[in-house]
Amino acid sequence: MAYYSINEWQDEDCYLVCATSKVTIDGVPCTTTITGHVTKRLETVEQHTKESVRFREHPVETRIHVMKRQDQLFVRKAIVEKNEEIHVDTFSYKCSQLQGFISESANLLVLRVMARRQLVPQDAIFLTFDTEQHICTSTYDTLGLQKQQVGKEEVDVFVIERAVHPVDEIPLNCQFYFLSDGHLSRSIQIGSPAIMVILQTPVLIELDVPDPRPVFGKILLDWEEDPQLYSMFLDRKEELEASHATYVRRHPELPALLADFLQLLLLRKPDDVVTFAAEFFGPFSAQNPPCRSFQSSDKPSPFRSRV
Repeated sequence: MAYYSINEWQDEDCYLVCATSKVTIDGVPCTTTITGHVTKRLETVEQHTKESVRFREHPVETRIHVMKRQDQLFVRKAIVEKNEEIHVDTFSYKCSQLQGFISESANLLVLRVMARRQLVPQDAIFLTFDTEQHICTSTYDTLGLQKQQVGKEEVDVFVIERAVHPVDEIPLNCQFYFLSDGHLSRSIQIGSPAIMVILQTPVLIELDVPDPRPVFGKILLDWEEDPQLYSMFLDRKEELEASHATYVRRHPELPALLADFLQLLLLRKPDDVVTFAAEFFGPFSAQNPPCRSFQSSDKPSPFRSRV
């Protein structure tokens, strides 16, 4: 992860993607370098691509700079010979036209995620640039698990094929072979004599297993011996007593009602105190129709079960 400064006041949290490939074709060294900043939404904010062909007396480089500013994506492509730009093309696209756009930097992230999951979604179609930096479509497909010889060892690899579909040209197909941890082990461009492979098995990246959550035993706490807890208890006790006293003062009918109930309870001395209390306070309920309390001692009570 890296922070990319969009302007003097705003930073973007991005993935910093760096990739380099070196091949030799007919004795001519060729190097491709990609450096890009890609957001978590797979939007490319800036990317530098350099492709160099090192002829002995005539080195040629193709430099492509992609940069997002405001609501536009600017592309500058320069052909350089002997450190002099001999041809420059510039393009600009509105970001509203680039919904689902995947640059070469973002493509490396997409491939890595698919390889780690060993899953390519159906109908995986994105926008991208062709070799002339024109908008076209790219598709992804899986060729499944295969075997690959790396040194003296045979390993399992997950193969993904990516096809770039220019408007007026034939598709450009590339196959990418990945180890179980996402390491790229082989790359083939269909129709090209160059094949990139690793010569030895790298140390595989192991998934981080989170440590188990610590378990803390319950500690018996004697709050009466703790000065702070005991002080909090006394403060809360005084607060409740003051609140209760205020409530009773505001409702003078409460002591009279409780006194009547206790007086009748002591006179009757019922065996079932709970049912007696329900019969006493029942007429005060707003859900019952108004009536005289205890009109008849023989009247059946709704609080007593019938046998």
